[in-house]
Amino acid sequence: MISVVEAKNIVQSQQANWGIVKVALEESMGEVLAEDIKADRDFPPFDRVTMDGIALSFDAFDKGKREFKVQEVQLAGVPAASLKSNENAIEIMTGAILSEGCDLIIRYEDLEFYEEGDEKWVKINLDEADRWKNVHRQGSDQNKGELLIAKEVVITAAEVAIMATVGHHEVRINNKPKVAIVSTGDELVDVDKVPLPHQIRKSNSIAIQTSLNQLRVPNQCFHLLDDKEELRGKIATILNDFDVVLLSGGVSKGKADFLPEILEELEVEKLFHKVAQRPGKPFWFGANQSGKQVFAFPGNPISTYMCFRAFFIPWLMQNLGRKVELRTAILREAVTFKPDLGYFIQVRSEIGRDGLIEVYPETGNGSGDLANLAKSHAFLFLPPGQQLYESGNSYEYYSFDISNLA
Repeated sequence: MISVVEAKNIVQSQQANWGIVKVALEESMGEVLAEDIKADRDFPPFDRVTMDGIALSFDAFDKGKREFKVQEVQLAGVPAASLKSNENAIEIMTGAILSEGCDLIIRYEDLEFYEEGDEKWVKINLDEADRWKNVHRQGSDQNKGELLIAKEVVITAAEVAIMATVGHHEVRINNKPKVAIVSTGDELVDVDKVPLPHQIRKSNSIAIQTSLNQLRVPNQCFHLLDDKEELRGKIATILNDFDVVLLSGGVSKGKADFLPEILEELEVEKLFHKVAQRPGKPFWFGANQSGKQVFAFPGNPISTYMCFRAFFIPWLMQNLGRKVELRTAILREAVTFKPDLGYFIQVRSEIGRDGLIEVYPETGNGSGDLANLAKSHAFLFLPPGQQLYESGNSYEYYSFDISNLA
């Protein structure tokens, strides 16, 4: 039996690469970018007007001229107008390309318009102004060919906007693994069935599947009975068809716990079996020569979900290129735990006045108490080597909410 730290190190040492795929830009949010994005032209691509007002010659203004004839109106999205004389000004709108012959924009708030005959005139109520005032100069943000976004970042709305601007209607992203979720046990029935007195409905595989769906990881659920030959044949096929296999149940010491033996027969190398932790001590992990990983979780609901959340999710994020920082939380009620095991205790969370996460134990009735999950928000990892965990100390925190990892 190995420690939690050793188990984590072994899991994290397993490197996986599922390739690169192209997706439509509008489907890229939350994915990991697999290419550098460079400017296809200057940013901004032209001298851009940043205020509604008038465009004029700075030299005319600098020589003291404050009244100009309005030559025409130029809107955004049309070619640049050309100033016919420094005696003129062009009424212009935000976002427009700067009119030729102009290098100063005066905003409407500093102007007075009036009519003389059939002509429109403008008076500037401003004593001073600088050349290029209210003009966003071409290339002042980025030059053509410069790096805008480096690969390996998680795509947000900001990156989407930039990629749209440079014409990336398709985006190369890190591909995700195809995951098989396998529940085992004669006692399990489908969620929509009425269980007999000796049966229960499946919950472990559904909890894992919905979590993977939230992360947009392709997956498929299977259920296998406690029949050695069926298990061997079906798992062999699953290993061939999927990148990662997540098993629930069948790894402890029961008479029908065949999985460790079957996985060995299928040439999946055992990297560890049994971790000094509660819940989830019988956790099994291995990989085959094709580089496919097998996570075999204990069948109790809390054990399965804890191992999935604390071991599989960080490994998945790492191999997708996601840099997820380990979070901590402050324990606000003392906990006594006598076994010399790492303890993933269920906790409910609050945000303290200083913005830090504060947690309170929700121990429930052991790893089979599935209903207790609804009272909790996370697992808090209490490391072995002590019996009293005092209030006020900080420990590793694994939130049930993985939405911020998507």
